[in-house]
Amino acid sequence: MSTHQQALVELLEREKSMVVDGWLQAAAGPNAPAKMRAEADEIFGAFLPAIQSADAQNSGSAAWQPVKAALERLSASRAAQGSTAGSTSAFVLALKQPIFEALQRELASDTQALIDAIARVSLYVDALAQWTMDAYQRTREQLIKRQQEELLELSTPVIKLWDGVLAVPMIGTLDSSRTQLVMESLLQRIVETESSLAIIDITGVPTVDTLVAQHLLKTVTAIRLMGADCIICGIRPQIAQTIVHLGIDLNSVTTKATLADALALAMKRNGYIFTKTK
Repeated sequence: MSTHQQALVELLEREKSMVVDGWLQAAAGPNAPAKMRAEADEIFGAFLPAIQSADAQNSGSAAWQPVKAALERLSASRAAQGSTAGSTSAFVLALKQPIFEALQRELASDTQALIDAIARVSLYVDALAQWTMDAYQRTREQLIKRQQEELLELSTPVIKLWDGVLAVPMIGTLDSSRTQLVMESLLQRIVETESSLAIIDITGVPTVDTLVAQHLLKTVTAIRLMGADCIICGIRPQIAQTIVHLGIDLNSVTTKATLADALALAMKRNGYIFTKTK
C-alpha cells in the first residue's frame, strides 16, 4: 500500500463516525431513518477493508466482494420499496461530500496530495455507484419477472366446478410460456382432485391463430395422457370462422359454445341427471 493510500485509510478510520454522519446528512438531512444509518454503516464498514487491501485497485478482487454484497442488499431493499435507480445511486454518491470535507481539513496545506486523494476517492465511490446501478437493474428485472409469473398464475386459475370436473377460464393472449404454465397447473390439479374432465374456456381469448390452436391441442393431448378428457368452450363466431379459414383441425376435440353448455355435457358424462322443479 502506498503512503498516500495508507494516509487515506487512516483518515477514514479515524473520522469514520463523522463521515457516516455527514453522509446521512447529505443524503437525507437531519432526520435520516435508522434503517438508512444501518445501510450506511454496513457499506462503509465493508468499504474501508477493501481500500486498504493489497488489491484495492482491482475491483474484481475478493476484497471488494463484501462491499458489492452490501450494495446488492441496498439495491434490493430500495427496489422493493419503489425507489428509483437514480435515487439509490445518489445515496451512494453522497458519500463523497463528507470524505472530501475530511480530506480538506486534513490536507489543506498540501494541495497536490489533496487533489490526488480526491481523485482516488472519486474513482472508488463512482465504482460503488455503478455497482449499485447494476445491482438495482438486476433486482428490478427479477422483481418484474416474479410479478409477471404471479400475474400469469392469477390470470389462469384452475377452478373445481364439481366433483371430477375442473375449469380453466383463459383471458388474454396465449403464448408458449403461458400455455406451459396452464398445462402444468391443470395437470397438477387433475392429479390432486382425481378429476376425469377438464373444461378450457377461451371466451376471454381475443384471437386464435395457428400457434394458439397448437397450444390448445398440446394441452388437450397432455390432459388425455393423464387419463382425463377435455372440453373447449367459448369459441365465438369470429374465432370459429378464423379456425376454419386457417384449416385448423379440431375434430378430435369436444367443443361447446358456452361454459354452461360445457358444464352440462360434463355433468352428463359423469352420470348426473338434473331436472327442473316447478
